[in-house]
Amino acid sequence: MFENEKILILGFARSGYEAAKVLIRRGNQVLINDLKNPQISDSEKVEELKEMGVQFLFGEHPEDLLDSSYHYLIKNPGVPIDHPYVLRARELEIPVINETEMAYRLLPKDKNIRLIAITGTNGKTTTTTLIHKFLETDGKRVHLVGNIGYPFCSFLDKLEENDIIVDEVSCQQLENLIEFCPNVAVLTNISEAHLEFMKTYQHYTEVKARLFQNQMKDHIAVLNMGNDESLRITKNIKSSVKYFSSQGEINGAYLTDKSIYYYDEKIVDFKNIRLIGTHNYENIMAAIVAVKEFDVRNESICKVLSEFSGVEHRLEFVREVLGRKFYNDTEATNIKCCQIALSSFQEPVILFLGGYEREQNFEELSQYMNHVKAIFAIGACRERVKEFGEKQKIPTYSYEFLKDAFQEAWDISEEGDVLLLSPASASWDQYQQCEDRGDEFKKYVCELDSYNK
Repeated sequence: MFENEKILILGFARSGYEAAKVLIRRGNQVLINDLKNPQISDSEKVEELKEMGVQFLFGEHPEDLLDSSYHYLIKNPGVPIDHPYVLRARELEIPVINETEMAYRLLPKDKNIRLIAITGTNGKTTTTTLIHKFLETDGKRVHLVGNIGYPFCSFLDKLEENDIIVDEVSCQQLENLIEFCPNVAVLTNISEAHLEFMKTYQHYTEVKARLFQNQMKDHIAVLNMGNDESLRITKNIKSSVKYFSSQGEINGAYLTDKSIYYYDEKIVDFKNIRLIGTHNYENIMAAIVAVKEFDVRNESICKVLSEFSGVEHRLEFVREVLGRKFYNDTEATNIKCCQIALSSFQEPVILFLGGYEREQNFEELSQYMNHVKAIFAIGACRERVKEFGEKQKIPTYSYEFLKDAFQEAWDISEEGDVLLLSPASASWDQYQQCEDRGDEFKKYVCELDSYNK
């Protein structure tokens, strides 16, 4: 498999780079095609691959590039699902897969490698990180891969007997998974998101359900009993199902008496958990259910929870300045994420809201605005945010750029306030990626010592 074949990689990036290295070493003929020209920072990688024999075509997608001579099209997850090459590959019956599927097929069959895969609309990165930390702290050999930033392919040569792989899987990756089958599959929750990529909500949910499509009775599915959509799309799976819930005691992981329980065994008290919010307790429960399949001790779980303060850019506590607390939740690129963030605070909140215009319905935030004392509307959809804020009778200030909004927000803030970047919007109107927006916010927070107030 994947030996002496002709393969087109559509999209360079990290996953394309790692996939190309693996494929060229196996004697394949590899061409990487990307509409964008490589960045200066990628020049060394391009030269490295060229020396190995990889061919490149940047800056165009010729109509006649993909023909029946190719054995596979390996698509970067960010490439649209209706890209002309994808459609052409289907016509030619050329398999369209991604780097994750390729790596899965190349896993050594004789080493008893176990795979935990995590997906969901919200919370998957936190859940993935917790699972990895729980296992690592318990002394297991574990590798963190996938959508969290580490291409699966890059770990193939590092695997040893009985290793565990923890893989965050996005909907964009699930789109092109065929044989992929995790030993433990975790679905945190499902709500409407990524429709600009997935086209319809129905297709989005169908793609999410693919995480379980190859599982059988000896595999484990971890599901959120409090999320009806998760239960709906998984009702016909063949896996052995285990549940978690924040809405009452169940046969699984649940919350009661300000503690987290697992099958009636107390695991940890809320007071000993650094993460805040019910949504994070759900992430923790999902992670506990997953790692209990690997006999992780409660001591290891509690140690991690007493130290772990969250994933960068996801309701990340930045710092406290003169009694004001700053939280960076730039990854809140949809309404649901912003709802979760707002539900996490009882203090007065100054909210930075807005960004890329994709007709998001800010009215869905109405019932979560009780503690919001001011809104700073930013980005391309700022005028719609301003209309929403004024309708809520909340003082709302409109600024195109975060820098100007931040200065004004600091000026009006008072001791005891929370200043929260939770934009409920993507960042593509001004930034290449939402992490850049979060880094900018944190930069301004760290510069506050130079302000006089």
